Amino acid sequence: QVQLVESGGGLVQAGGSLRLSCAASGRTFSSYAMGWFRQAPGKEREFLASIRWSGGNTYYADSVKGRSTISRDNAKNTVYLQMNSLKPEETAVYYCAAGLIAIATAIYEYDYWGQGTQVTVSS
Repeated sequence: QVQLVESGGGLVQAGGSLRLSCAASGRTFSSYAMGWFRQAPGKEREFLASIRWSGGNTYYADSVKGRSTISRDNAKNTVYLQMNSLKPEETAVYYCAAGLIAIATAIYEYDYWGQGTQVTVSS
């Protein structure tokens, strides 16, 4: 079992940056691939980025590639998402997830989810 708690969301101006954190509990955190998703009101949950258990491989959606960085610290049981040059249309609830499939991009490939953290980007 893995429990996930996101933090770091908030209000930011367009063009600004945020670093989201996801703290995991459970002894097997380092065995899981981790991912970040977001969901805007009235829209489907969207994949953003994923990272393998070792941290050596990462994958990004085109929508955030070049502007975001996913990383993890297995010693701290934490995964991060650094987001830069944020746009108002990226206002959403951001979720982290854990799964056993390396570099997973689909919702069904993840087994555990956090409760989400709100990111609001003002114009």
